[in-house]
Amino acid sequence: MSVSSSEFRPGDLLMLVDVQVDFCPGGALPIEQGDEVVAVLNDWIRAAREAGIPIYASRDWHPRSHLSFKEQGGPWPTHCVQDTPGARLHPNLELPANVEILTKGTRFDQDQNSAFDQTGLAPWLKGRGIKRLFVGGLALDVCVLATVLDARAEGFEVVLLREGTRPVTQEGGDQALEKMRRAGALVR
Repeated sequence: MSVSSSEFRPGDLLMLVDVQVDFCPGGALPIEQGDEVVAVLNDWIRAAREAGIPIYASRDWHPRSHLSFKEQGGPWPTHCVQDTPGARLHPNLELPANVEILTKGTRFDQDQNSAFDQTGLAPWLKGRGIKRLFVGGLALDVCVLATVLDARAEGFEVVLLREGTRPVTQEGGDQALEKMRRAGALVR
């Protein structure tokens, strides 16, 4: 897939959600074919750089005893623990030196699936004139969904990069796409 810098206009931002080692094959919480999003997102990264569009990357960055982990009564295996290899962004992701890294999921008392959940992201972006987000990453039916819905609730236009994301389950992915469309996101 070839992506042109003409896809972007002033006020756009490329948001990469949780493209981390633990969410790819071989990781602690692997999304089937999760690593396949990297090549797609690299095309978007190149186009965004050519267009001078800012690039943000969110990451789960959990404390060792995070409440979302099965050992603590949560639904997920231990994943993306702070300062571990699995929490790193995928090594083949071609992030520019000026990428903004947004850390989430650090709270002990709740999970933060969305890049907007108590991170200060919405006012930060609005203050910089950002109006439209291009979103891809992992997983479609969890953190990507939460980020897209919160972006729409904050008044941002959203373009979901469908080939640049994968779901935990196919059924969950289908439901997530429907929820995003109903919220007004464009699925590309």
